[in-house]
Amino acid sequence: MDYDFEVSEDFALKLDKEDELSIFRDRFYIPEDTIYLDGNSLGLLSEDAERSITRVLDEWKDMGIRGWLEGEQPWFYFAEELGKRCADLVGAEKDEVVATGTTTVNIHSLISTFYEPENGRRKILADELNFPTDLYALEGQIELVGLDPEEDLILVPSEDGLTLDEEKIVEHMTDEVAVILLPSVLYRSGQLLDMPYLTEEAHKRGIPIGFDCSHSVGNIPHEFDKWGVDFAMWCSYKYLNGGPGSTAFIYLNSKHFDKEPRLKGWFGYEKDRQFDLNIDFEPSKNAGGWQISSPAILNSAPLEGSFDIIEDAGIENIREKSKKITSYFVYLIEEVLSEEPYNFKIGTPKDPEERSGHIALVHEEEALRINEALKSMGVVPDYRPPNIIRLAPVALYNTYHEVWHVVQYIKDIIDERKYKQFSKDRKEIS
Repeated sequence: MDYDFEVSEDFALKLDKEDELSIFRDRFYIPEDTIYLDGNSLGLLSEDAERSITRVLDEWKDMGIRGWLEGEQPWFYFAEELGKRCADLVGAEKDEVVATGTTTVNIHSLISTFYEPENGRRKILADELNFPTDLYALEGQIELVGLDPEEDLILVPSEDGLTLDEEKIVEHMTDEVAVILLPSVLYRSGQLLDMPYLTEEAHKRGIPIGFDCSHSVGNIPHEFDKWGVDFAMWCSYKYLNGGPGSTAFIYLNSKHFDKEPRLKGWFGYEKDRQFDLNIDFEPSKNAGGWQISSPAILNSAPLEGSFDIIEDAGIENIREKSKKITSYFVYLIEEVLSEEPYNFKIGTPKDPEERSGHIALVHEEEALRINEALKSMGVVPDYRPPNIIRLAPVALYNTYHEVWHVVQYIKDIIDERKYKQFSKDRKEIS
């Protein structure tokens, strides 16, 4: 997709004036005097989410335990109802998605179900650029069945340390692989993998495949059922704006409803008979069967309001603005910051169809200190070692003018050598 951009500030203002999603910015709490570009790590609070969590707090205050069945949205069915709303974003049937647990717990739950090493198929296929917690979980699952991660966890290598070659992933889909888990989006570079292609190739070889979609759901439309994806999981605190530690989600393709979860818990019991409290476990024959514990109601409540905004805006519209505003960012970086003395590079695919919502800005020598300098100027980016500044202009609340300003700030940081004021030692969270 080709965009016709210009470098001037007036052009940034023109883009904002034409932006049909600009009306949603006022529904978010933007930190004062801040350009917030870290929504790929933690999305901002909206007025809608504040209302829904306040309502649930009031229900707890006024009803106590009666809220489980008498709340405006009864808490007992909260996980399933949120799943139904999220199903529309991922191209799934409403009983194929449930709000539950955390991303890592959900990886354990799903992989323990799909990882069935036998008849020479004993390996899990992943990639070396995946978020480390996913790999920790896979190592643990391999160890739980008495195998060795050094031998049985295959990590597809990256040639540049930023992106993956999907053909190379397919080459690693051998007859030794029992299950595949990949990210939808690489957390450092923002590369969006071709999920339908990878799913098709995995199924040609008889391998179940799942995706961690934490960096794509809420920003990119998905078609899990159409693509035939077997399972997926994702967090809700990034582009879904559910708040820190908000409840995660599971997708399970209905063709697997006959499976039984290996990590069993009472909220996975057949819903209508859950309070029979029978000793023998009978799971719900849908994604809800993969719930383990009671739903975290307060951690789930903001999502009601978050879905209100996303539904009002439309996920297709969100995706279109995301592609355009990240393309604008790439354009300005290449026009203003790519030559001496700036020497910045883009670590994200240039094709907007091949990336999610953030830009990986690479500076070989001073990424950490430039990141700290940006923070001192009121910008909220984040740093990923060894040399990446991640910048995420979120479609629902960031503006083109903010993007223009950030590029000017970076230029000034280099021109005036402002980064030298900062330590080369990393903080706990950068």
